[in-house]
Amino acid sequence: MTDISAYADLDLDRARRRGYPEAVYCAGKTPEQVAGIAAAVRERPDVVTLFTRAGPAHAAAILGVLPDAGHDPSAGLLAWPPAVPVPSGGPVAILAAGTSDLPVAREALLTARYLGRPADLVVDVGVAGLHRVLSHLGLLRRARAVVVVAGMDGALPGVVAGLISAPVVAVPTSVGYGAAFEGLAALLTMLNACAPGVAVVNIDNGYGAGHLAAQIAAPWE
Repeated sequence: MTDISAYADLDLDRARRRGYPEAVYCAGKTPEQVAGIAAAVRERPDVVTLFTRAGPAHAAAILGVLPDAGHDPSAGLLAWPPAVPVPSGGPVAILAAGTSDLPVAREALLTARYLGRPADLVVDVGVAGLHRVLSHLGLLRRARAVVVVAGMDGALPGVVAGLISAPVVAVPTSVGYGAAFEGLAALLTMLNACAPGVAVVNIDNGYGAGHLAAQIAAPWE
């Protein structure tokens, strides 16, 4: 196997141990480091590997080693092997409050799909026009878990949680004007949601939200 011991120690047994594989967080790593990691995972095609928060230089380095890797530039995510697993378990719905929230929402969507869940994305349904989210109630009420991605005031997760029975995974984004404090205002709103059943992940953490939703919606034994 490619020697990457100077900067990484991959947990290739994680999928067997807990049912979900390790992901590689690219931000803060050099292109050379992610290329070395890509070369190491190339030798384990039985394990799905997600590369998250991959900028253009990271993506170029990974694709240089894994040219057939799935790549979504808007989400900053690459997947290898590129084939999405056959869906199992319950459906997951991903809501993006606004178009500006799409990169984080797509990261959540692709994470849920690569972890084996059927997942749909609904865009531009923020609270400024409540009729838009109400028009998707059928989809939301069929979902086993719903991820709600929102910046600005971060009010959408609480609204959605008051309309459905499934758990809501709330994702604050760093979208908003100055007093949004790069997502802190949305984070605090979501943490203070009065509707029960809202779990909150960190600011811009689409991967964490998609992963949690995939676990919630996993097939029942």
